[in-house]
Amino acid sequence: MAGRSNSNPGRQNKPATLPLKQAIGSAVKALSADSELEVAFSNDPAGMAGNKIRLQELPRNFTMRDIHITRGQGDSMALRRACHNAATHARFSPKGENARAIYDAVEQTRCESLGSQRMVGIGDNIDAMLEERYRRKDLAQVSSRDEAPLEDAVALMVRERLTGRKPPKSAEKLVELWRPWVEDKAGPDLDNLATTVEDQGKFSLQIRDLLSHLDMADEIGEDPQEDPEEQEGSTEEPDNRNDTSGDAEQDQGEQEAPAQDEQLSGEEQQAGETEGDESSMEQMSDEDMAADSEEPGTQDRQDLPFSNQPPKEEYAVFTRAFDETVTAEDLCDQEELDRLRGFLDKQLSTLSGAVSRLANRLQRKLMAQQNRSWDFDLEEGIIDSARLHRVVIDPLQPLAFKWEQDTEFRDTVVTLLLDNSGSMRGRPITVAATCADILARTLERCGVKVEILGFTTKAWKGGKSRESWLEAGKPANPGRLNDLRHIIYKSADAPWRRSKRNLGLMMREGLLKENIDGEALDWAHKRLLARPEQRRILMMISDGAPVDDCTLSVNPGNYLEKHLRRQIEEIETRSPVELIAIGIGHDVTRYYSRAVTIVDAEELAGAMTDQLADLFDETPAAERPRRGRKFG
Repeated sequence: MAGRSNSNPGRQNKPATLPLKQAIGSAVKALSADSELEVAFSNDPAGMAGNKIRLQELPRNFTMRDIHITRGQGDSMALRRACHNAATHARFSPKGENARAIYDAVEQTRCESLGSQRMVGIGDNIDAMLEERYRRKDLAQVSSRDEAPLEDAVALMVRERLTGRKPPKSAEKLVELWRPWVEDKAGPDLDNLATTVEDQGKFSLQIRDLLSHLDMADEIGEDPQEDPEEQEGSTEEPDNRNDTSGDAEQDQGEQEAPAQDEQLSGEEQQAGETEGDESSMEQMSDEDMAADSEEPGTQDRQDLPFSNQPPKEEYAVFTRAFDETVTAEDLCDQEELDRLRGFLDKQLSTLSGAVSRLANRLQRKLMAQQNRSWDFDLEEGIIDSARLHRVVIDPLQPLAFKWEQDTEFRDTVVTLLLDNSGSMRGRPITVAATCADILARTLERCGVKVEILGFTTKAWKGGKSRESWLEAGKPANPGRLNDLRHIIYKSADAPWRRSKRNLGLMMREGLLKENIDGEALDWAHKRLLARPEQRRILMMISDGAPVDDCTLSVNPGNYLEKHLRRQIEEIETRSPVELIAIGIGHDVTRYYSRAVTIVDAEELAGAMTDQLADLFDETPAAERPRRGRKFG
């Protein structure tokens, strides 16, 4: 009776996945030529670190496409391990970050191409992996070069030269935006790469020539002398066991895992990726711009790589040495948290009924969209308690199992970012804490993860940052001049029951001070980008514009507001995160495209649930009008 072995309701995967995983793991080991390699499956993003490779868990009802994607991840990392020499790579690596991004991407393409040339199946698997990668990055709709990463375009063009395989459909627009410029500048270099694909050292030298012709000569650095002894056998016997340099990491978390800490979470990996993306978008220096403009016959700067990126960030921070990101437990002992939570419970007694009714309405809406259903009378799966009598009457009866069907409801995470400034003291912060508490419970019951964050400063009027500025002789235009305090009340993966007491911290006297919204929004946004969920929602709850007296006293009066607007524009126009704002007694519709302003804090619960319910409508976000509304 094969079905009986699957009657454990705690099992999360169908029995068929086990032999499939074993087969994929064996193929990865064989391709990497390393029998000691450890291959594991996890819900975390795929990655490679040290002697371990982590692949993404197969969906419960997987398809052939899912198998090809997972095999593509494994093939890509195995080929990297088999064909890549970390010492050679580091030796020829350019100094500039933009050039290094292209250099790293093309080297990964070389490794993958070696396998694709020899085995058609590997090429098909990597095709599926790349299609999924660029689909997730949502590059099919890019319309300008500043939205299209040059390193990805060059890598795909190199792959086309080496294997004859066209770019994936989800990246065709990306490649076509850059193709004319790259072909004009470095077409012969792309053709020549195929002649040295087996020799990593010579291939690396040719990449440097390609970068030079792409107007990046100033980022390359001095050419190292090629060492024939080191190159001999570099492809066949790479010294790869200590390849922890991060250049082996793939985008969108598929191979994002720094080796110095094999247990790094997906959050840390993708946050690092975000930082790397930001640094790679810097402009060319002013001297380069002046030189280009002085030379006769030079083309418009719009035709140079990275020249059409957004202006360099004007917002500055005098020092980050005194900033802190802490959990509620770090700021308060458990006994005091219990006392503060009890105080909050007393305050919310008059609100809990109304908020709970609204939360129940939201829960009914979400549960209706999930449309949970089951398949019955199966030969394997979870034991169906309603058919247990069949097992007793006829033990050979096979149709006594059930299996839950997949739903179209996407994995979702919601971040509630709460303003913890002094102006929120009293009723507003009590209502905000109450609503966050009840919404966290409601969404958790619906399978939606919730993160609750707060932002304030450590001191009034500057703190230690201001003292450092005074000691430095009061330099002009110091930028932000206060000590940030970002608080994690509840992380997305923490259950509500363990974080319940933390929300009482908002009732603590002396916690609420100044508010620097722009940096808080950027912090919460980066945390969301590091999440693996398909849908990510960020809800900002604030009662006013950013205010920090010390910073504004030594900078222009709109300094913090300009930075906030820049952060909002970046998220709303370039990020997959869906941003909502709720202003308490303050019109935030002039900042945010999707915003609500309420006059009384008592309306916060209704505004939060209405906005979340609207977001979970079946109508796609792109088709909904994005405009501010004002309540009250």
